Amino acid sequence: MTTSAPAPAGELEAKIDALTAQVAFLTEEATQAKMRRESWTELSNDAMPIAGDLLGVLERELGELSADVEITDITQLARRLVRVAPVLDRALGYLEMFSELAGDMWPLTEQMVDSATDRLVEVDAKGYFTFAKGGLRVVDEVVTNFSDEDVEALGDNVVLILNTVKELTQPEIMAVLYRMIGAVQRQQAQLELESAEAPSLFHLMKRMRDPEIRKGLGRALNTLSVVSEVDPTPSAAMRGTSETNQPEPESN
Repeated sequence: MTTSAPAPAGELEAKIDALTAQVAFLTEEATQAKMRRESWTELSNDAMPIAGDLLGVLERELGELSADVEITDITQLARRLVRVAPVLDRALGYLEMFSELAGDMWPLTEQMVDSATDRLVEVDAKGYFTFAKGGLRVVDEVVTNFSDEDVEALGDNVVLILNTVKELTQPEIMAVLYRMIGAVQRQQAQLELESAEAPSLFHLMKRMRDPEIRKGLGRALNTLSVVSEVDPTPSAAMRGTSETNQPEPESN
C-alpha cells in the first residue's frame, strides 16, 4: 500500500486563502440578506397600517357607490376606453404638437406685443388719443344738439353738401378764398388805424378814382348779379342724381 506525499505548504496556503475568501463572501451575502429582510420587515410594518386605511376608505367609497354603480357600468366604461384609445392617442399627439408650436411662437408673440406697445406709446406721444377724445366730444355735441328732423334733412342733402365741398376744394376756389382771407385780415389791421368817424361822400368818391377799387366793385356787382339769377333749387348734378331717374308726370 502506497501513501501520497503531503502537499506543499504554498499550495495549502492558497487553498486556505480561497476558502477564507469564499467564507467572507458568504458572510457578506448573509449580512446583506439579513439587512434586506430587516428593511422589508420595517417597510411592511410601516405600510400595513396605511394599506389597511386605504382598504377601509376604498371599502367605504365602494359601499356608497354600490347603489349607483354596477360591475356592468365599469365594464362598459373599460370597453369605451379601449375603443377610444386611438382617438385619445391622436389627441395627445395634437396636444404635444400644439405645445411645441406654442413654444416656438412665444418669442414672436413677445416681439409683436413689444412692437405694438412701442407703437401705442408713440401714437400717444403724438396726441392721437387726445385728438380722438376731442373728436368724441364733438360727436357727442352733434348727437345731443341735432334732432331727428335735422338728421333726416342732413341725409337728404348729404350729396349736395359733399358736392359743394368738392367744388370748394378746387384750386381756383381755394385761391380766391385765400385772397379773401388775406384781404379780411388786412382790413382788420387797418380798422385799428382808421378813425371812428364814417368817411364822407367826397372821400368815397375820391377813392372811386382808384382803378383797383373800380375793378373790385365791378367784380362784386357782377358776382351779385350772377347770384341773383341762380335758381335756388339745386340742380340734378349737384344732388348727384340724373334727370332720367325722376318720375315722369302722369298723363290725364
